[in-house]
Amino acid sequence: MAERRALVTGASSGIGEAFARALARRGARLILVARRADRLSALARELGGSDQADFVALDLARPDAGAALEVELGRRGVEVDLLVNNAGVGLTGRFDELPRERLLAMVDLNARAVVELTRRFLPGMIERKRGGVINVVSTSAFQPVPFFAVYAASKAFVLSFTESLAGELQGTGVVVQALCPGLTESEFHHVAGTDRVPFTRTPAMRAEDVAERSLDALAKGKLRVIPGWRDRMLLRAQSLVPRAVVRRVAGELFRPRGENR
Repeated sequence: MAERRALVTGASSGIGEAFARALARRGARLILVARRADRLSALARELGGSDQADFVALDLARPDAGAALEVELGRRGVEVDLLVNNAGVGLTGRFDELPRERLLAMVDLNARAVVELTRRFLPGMIERKRGGVINVVSTSAFQPVPFFAVYAASKAFVLSFTESLAGELQGTGVVVQALCPGLTESEFHHVAGTDRVPFTRTPAMRAEDVAERSLDALAKGKLRVIPGWRDRMLLRAQSLVPRAVVRRVAGELFRPRGENR
């Protein structure tokens, strides 16, 4: 990664921050993107200042965010060698009761922004015959999840998108990865409301371990990465069970406390 430029979205906390730190240790120069400028500024200073880590404070759910980011990086003369599409948000509850605006913003951030940023920065990688894209998915992508329906569906979209891209990019020098972590220590669960469902009582991985295993796997060209051994075992077992049973169990794990059956 020495002298390569990596763009990490959702870099102000959780897995995104862990990616920023892991990439800095490997010698990458960073562009950090998230909404919270104060956190990005502090992290960029810690990781070496503007020569090593710069930032753009931006809400990627905005319709014009991708264009604004591309223009700003062009103004700074930055070429992106590694794109880490990590920014994402969840929301727990009954679909028909959740705010419409937050559901649509979730689709914009979790799915549309991934497609747009990849489309904007991938052609340059192909032209230079080197580069990588890491799309942070989730183990929720592998099954329907009642009470977490839009989040799980958005991640299923990103998983399919990433695996399809891999087929198109063979021989280009550009690698893609679908990173599928399970429960991970981060602020995500408080914002998404999953801190009040049974799922978050299960063991969680450290965000640092998720990022390190992702980067190790990227160096080997591995497409689908499930960093937790418990998650790998669970998904393997899940493949042997009728999908209706999987859906029922997932619903119980994500049913908010007090929600009637």
